[in-house]
Amino acid sequence: MATPFIAGLAVAATALAGKYGIEAWQAYKARPRVPRMRKFYDGGFQPVMTRREAALILGIRESAAQEKIKEAHRRVMIANHPDAGGSDYLATKINEAKDLLLGQTRGSGSAF
Repeated sequence: MATPFIAGLAVAATALAGKYGIEAWQAYKARPRVPRMRKFYDGGFQPVMTRREAALILGIRESAAQEKIKEAHRRVMIANHPDAGGSDYLATKINEAKDLLLGQTRGSGSAF
């Protein structure tokens, strides 16, 4: 007599667990996708930027090709652009890193 009752409880518990499992999976699939980005340089900035620091800021090698540098610059700027809530200072450092790695020089006037 107890065996059918225990079997019924087991079936009910399995059905309930399955229902909550399906609901949890649907909620997981419906959540907004967050792009997974690599971790970039998280240290403080040196007084004079070096090629190593510039490469760390952009998340590339020091000897990367120009196309890789431009692609990395674009990706980092999208994530840190001042118009999208990023910092003006960080945007300046990101641009400085790109210019240093590409061998470009800005005007002699200082922005700050």
